[in-house]
Amino acid sequence: MFPSYLLALREGLEAALLIGIVLGVLRRIGRVQLHRPVWFGAGSAALVSVGVALAMSAIGASLEGAAEQIFEGFAMLLAASVLTWMIFWMQRQARSIQSELEADVRKAALQGGQWALFFLSFLVVVREGVELALFLTAAAMTTTAQQMLTGAALGLGTAALLGWSFFATTVRLDLRRFFRVTGFLLILFAGGLVAHGIHEFNEIGWIPAVIEHVWDVNFIVNEKSPLGELLKALFGYNGNPSLTEVMGYLTYFVAIGLGLRRNRAALPAEGQA
Repeated sequence: MFPSYLLALREGLEAALLIGIVLGVLRRIGRVQLHRPVWFGAGSAALVSVGVALAMSAIGASLEGAAEQIFEGFAMLLAASVLTWMIFWMQRQARSIQSELEADVRKAALQGGQWALFFLSFLVVVREGVELALFLTAAAMTTTAQQMLTGAALGLGTAALLGWSFFATTVRLDLRRFFRVTGFLLILFAGGLVAHGIHEFNEIGWIPAVIEHVWDVNFIVNEKSPLGELLKALFGYNGNPSLTEVMGYLTYFVAIGLGLRRNRAALPAEGQA
């Protein structure tokens, strides 16, 4: 349940903050009458995202045997790729996203009117929603559907509450620290998705195991025990992984560590932003 909660909280809070920026700009320029198309755009994006999630779940549920393993393998690797891209994108754009969005809102309000704001808010939310649909589809493969739905509902509820509190009260959250901590947890989750995706391809013979079981620690923490299931959902734990699973897991963390370090070095200093 925790992975789906974290994913829904992160994506939901990003969407809430972006919509809050849009509404705040309209209030500052005296165009509060344009709030309605913003909400319609956000609501339409939410419906599209739910539709994408239901379609992906239906496709996965309709498959059996090797076809199901192929779908799960690709879904997990795709989710890991998008998660990784999202983390890099946030690191690069965190300092400029607010000013760029504010400029887009002003342009849409002054030149494009209601439809421009509808599509702007739609695109802001649908990106987060479709990403979340993909992540939850992958997360559902490592836990039960009930736990996934419960975690997602709690995460979105928490995101909505935090988003409201930012604009209606004096409550403030250190967003930089929040995204740093959740980003670290999502990296661990993405690494687990990579390993799990490789495991699915090991099962159908698309990726050779090389060594079927590098070690077996199920006698310490069984992957089918409650703790093992939790670690599997969070970090892709496997009590007896293949060599290619281990290599994929380690290679992912080395690659993303080097990438984040290079990305950080390319950013301007705090005072030059």
